[in-house]
Amino acid sequence: MQNLTFTPLKNILYAVVLSTVTMSGLVQAESAQIAPPPNLAVKAYLLKDFNSNYIIASQNSSMRIEPASLTKIMTAYLAFKALKNGHLSLTQTLPVSEFAWRVEGSKMFIEPNKPVTVDELLHGTIIQSGNDSSIALAEGIAGTEPQFADMMNKEAARLGMKNTHYMNSTGLPDPQHFTTADDLATLATALIRDFPDQYQRLYSTKEYTYNKITQPNRNRLLWSDPNVDGMKTGHTESAGYCLISSAKRDGIRRVSVVLGAPTDSARASESQKLLNYGYQYFDSKLIYKQGQAINQLKVWKGTENQVASTVANNLFVTVPKGDYANIKAVMSSTQPLVAPIKKGQVVGTVKFTLNGKTIEERNLVAAKSIDGAGILGRAWDTIKLLMQ
Repeated sequence: MQNLTFTPLKNILYAVVLSTVTMSGLVQAESAQIAPPPNLAVKAYLLKDFNSNYIIASQNSSMRIEPASLTKIMTAYLAFKALKNGHLSLTQTLPVSEFAWRVEGSKMFIEPNKPVTVDELLHGTIIQSGNDSSIALAEGIAGTEPQFADMMNKEAARLGMKNTHYMNSTGLPDPQHFTTADDLATLATALIRDFPDQYQRLYSTKEYTYNKITQPNRNRLLWSDPNVDGMKTGHTESAGYCLISSAKRDGIRRVSVVLGAPTDSARASESQKLLNYGYQYFDSKLIYKQGQAINQLKVWKGTENQVASTVANNLFVTVPKGDYANIKAVMSSTQPLVAPIKKGQVVGTVKFTLNGKTIEERNLVAAKSIDGAGILGRAWDTIKLLMQ
């Protein structure tokens, strides 16, 4: 691998140079001084930037906890996936089993003799936190709730939720039903990323009426902070009061997870403190756009002698406000880079550091395909490589 360092201009990286430089290309500025994260009266918490996945603040984020109704985020995720795959439709009606009707805890108040649409069940699950609606969705998707729990666990594994195990669709207590703040943040981010239209349509809704019963969304931040547009509350006696919330201010989205608060009002106030801290002290910037040509790399034995490197997805970095000029970026490219090369093939990496700590690392990929050269061209480049 060949190591190069480079600097951006107006937040876009362009020039390749041979010496270490800061993101501004100037003398390194003094490191920004920021306040420590707030002390929160909760068992565990985590705050992350949505675009960069940078963890801004956390406490006990890997501790195993009971998710309570935060479980219903995964229930909704699988329902949205079934809708996308054509296995369900919003207007489709699902039967209500006696098991769903009799379940304990919070309810949407569906009835066995009254079929209910998928869209109604989604509203009941997300806004009213209905255990009955969650089970009806689970049975409609997988046949039985235990089979749906198997689907939940497979999806959790696919998403990288390494410390999560589901036993039901509702979050009712079970010794083998657990997760962590880390995993919940991963799940919340995935739902917003993978199903943005459904997220915007449902999670900011403040109340919902079904069966002539109106129930409010239990996420108090929807009323107190206009930037908050979701996501989900949870509560059992053993779990305490929990809240995952997401806010978007000035185009920057953050996701917070607060677990085990002592009261309903505390989970909202502690979540607000966490979100405010992130927006006050941390900035997120777009460095590369997906598909943007970053630099040209030498290609051997190809029909062309150069290929542009790029990133497969938009690349953001999150740093304390005032520290952007102190970021250092180093690129490593595959050498020799020999054709044929496929579009999207990994051709190097880019790593960003701040005060010696890596804050982001991403693969660089080929922006286009390069075919292999003919016999003479390949032979000539072989000789040139041997002479290096």
